[in-house]
Amino acid sequence: MNEGPPAIGIIGGSGLYQMEELRDATEHTIDTPFGAPSDALVGGKLSGRQVYFLPRHGRGHRILPHEINHQANIYALRSLNVRWIISVAAVGSLQEKYAPRDVVLPSQFYDRTSNRVVHTFFGDGIVAHVAFAEPISTKLRNLLAESARSLGVTVHNGGTYVNMDGPAFSTRAESEFNRRNGFDVIAMTNLPEAKLAREAEIAFATLAMITDYDCWKVEEEPVSAQTVLSHLIANAETARKVIVEVVPRIPTEPNWPEHFALDTALVTDCKLWPEVTVEKLGPILERFLAELRNDK
Repeated sequence: MNEGPPAIGIIGGSGLYQMEELRDATEHTIDTPFGAPSDALVGGKLSGRQVYFLPRHGRGHRILPHEINHQANIYALRSLNVRWIISVAAVGSLQEKYAPRDVVLPSQFYDRTSNRVVHTFFGDGIVAHVAFAEPISTKLRNLLAESARSLGVTVHNGGTYVNMDGPAFSTRAESEFNRRNGFDVIAMTNLPEAKLAREAEIAFATLAMITDYDCWKVEEEPVSAQTVLSHLIANAETARKVIVEVVPRIPTEPNWPEHFALDTALVTDCKLWPEVTVEKLGPILERFLAELRNDK
C-alpha cells in the first residue's frame, strides 16, 4: 500500500535528481502489477520534503516514447504516496511567441496518440470515468509559474500541448495543421501521465521546456535530435532551479480537487468489484477500501 508521508514526484530526465540540494538519496526498485517502471526511483529530501525522481526514458535514455510503461511509472509513484507530480518535458514550439529555452505550463492537452487502452488503470471488472475537462492541476501550475518568474525565467502560464506518438518528429503538413488549430507545444509523453495521475488522485502539472520550433518555421533548421540536444543542458539547469524553488511552496496536506478525483468517477458498485482487481489497484483504491472495512 502507500508508504510514508505525502510526497512529491518528479518525472523527467535522469540528470534531474543529480542536484546538490537533494539529501539522503536512496534508490527504490518497485515491481507493479503493470510491469516494471522506466527505472529505479530515486528518493530523498528537498527542502525537508520527501521527493521521488523517475527518469521517464530510463537512465541513458534507452526507452522510446511509445515504449514507456506509463501505468507502471504512475503506479510506482502512487505506491510511495506521491500526491503531486511535476512532469518535466522537452517540447517543440508551435507558435512564434514560444522561443527555445522558454518555459510553457500547459493547461490543456490534445490527444493524437493511438494506444489509449493502456492510458487507464481501470477495467477488469471496475469501471471509472474521471473528469478530465481541466487535465492539469491549476494550483500546481500556478505555483510553478510563480517559482519560475521569481527566478527570472521566461514562462508562459497556459496553453495546449499536443501529444503525438512519435518517435519520428512531425511532417511540415502535420506541424502546420497543429499551428492552424491554435495548439501551442508538441511532444510525445505527457498526456498518458496526466490521465493516469488523475485516476491515481495525484495533482499533476507539466513543466514544458522549449527546445525547438518543430518544423513549421521554414527559415529555421527542421527539428532533429541534434537541434533538441543543443538546448537540453540549459533547460535541465532551469528545471532544476524551478524544482528547488517550488517544492517548499507545495502544501503538505493532499486536499486539492485532484486528490478526490475518484469520488465522482467510480461507476461499478463496490460490492461487485472483483477481488483480483481490488488487489491490483490497492494503492489507488486504498481510501475506498478503508471506508468499506469501517462499514463492516
